[in-house]
Amino acid sequence: MQVILLEDVPNLGKAGDLLKVSDGYGRNYLIPQKKAILATEKNLKGLEHQKRQVQHRMGKVKKDSERVAQQIEELSCTFAKPVGESGKLFGSVTSMEIESYLKENGIEVDRKKILLEEPIKNLGMFTVPIKLHPEVTAHLRVWVVQE
Repeated sequence: MQVILLEDVPNLGKAGDLLKVSDGYGRNYLIPQKKAILATEKNLKGLEHQKRQVQHRMGKVKKDSERVAQQIEELSCTFAKPVGESGKLFGSVTSMEIESYLKENGIEVDRKKILLEEPIKNLGMFTVPIKLHPEVTAHLRVWVVQE
């Protein structure tokens, strides 16, 4: 029996996969649980149409992410912070501050996409990666200077 998976099934496949399973498994488990549908000609055409739509949408999102990444790459932000005698900052530069800087420059980025492993606590120049899309990562230059 051939079925099309509607959701990810562990040890079997991902949503949208066309699989051959035993009749009992498909009829008694996958189809009643709404985890799969029977692979008829109509269902296969519908699946192909959905895949094309999703692919088109993902291509559009990726293109928008690349445009935003180019804007971010052109930016260079500077933060002036008070510094102690040893060259360490009083406080730190966090992803919240980077997010607010980007908002001031007209770029909306979720704070969770800023891949700052730990807050910046030293003076100098740092490169902060911002993951905008699974395939697109922008790098923002951040300067931390003495106030």
